[in-house]
Amino acid sequence: MYVIPPEKSAEFVSNMEDVLEIYHRPYDPNCPVICMDEQPIQLVKETRLPLPAKPGQPEAHDYEYERNGTANIFMFTEPLSGWRKTVVSERRTSVDWATEIKNLLDNDYADNDKVILVCDQLNTHKLASLYSNSKFKWYK
Repeated sequence: MYVIPPEKSAEFVSNMEDVLEIYHRPYDPNCPVICMDEQPIQLVKETRLPLPAKPGQPEAHDYEYERNGTANIFMFTEPLSGWRKTVVSERRTSVDWATEIKNLLDNDYADNDKVILVCDQLNTHKLASLYSNSKFKWYK
């Protein structure tokens, strides 16, 4: 079970209330709420051919596997419209995150002046990651 340390509980509740307020808003296609998460995964390869399925029994896979590296899955969803998108990358760095945010804004939301992005507090999910990425151009 995850326990919030007492010294962080006020900050946690404050952040949670911000997110809940965003989720409570009515759908606005001109300012969509986009949720984002990512997950590192291990790529595995079978070492033996699976045994075929039989009536009443599923295909059987051996427990042994060969490690084939890792990858990262980015998941973007706009829950109120039902839209979702997944992207696979080789790594999970701030540059990868910033690149996917740029692709999202340039390709999927190019017609929107504003979007609201909800993501967790992973160390790469920071505004500084966007500022330090040369693919972004900032206008004042």
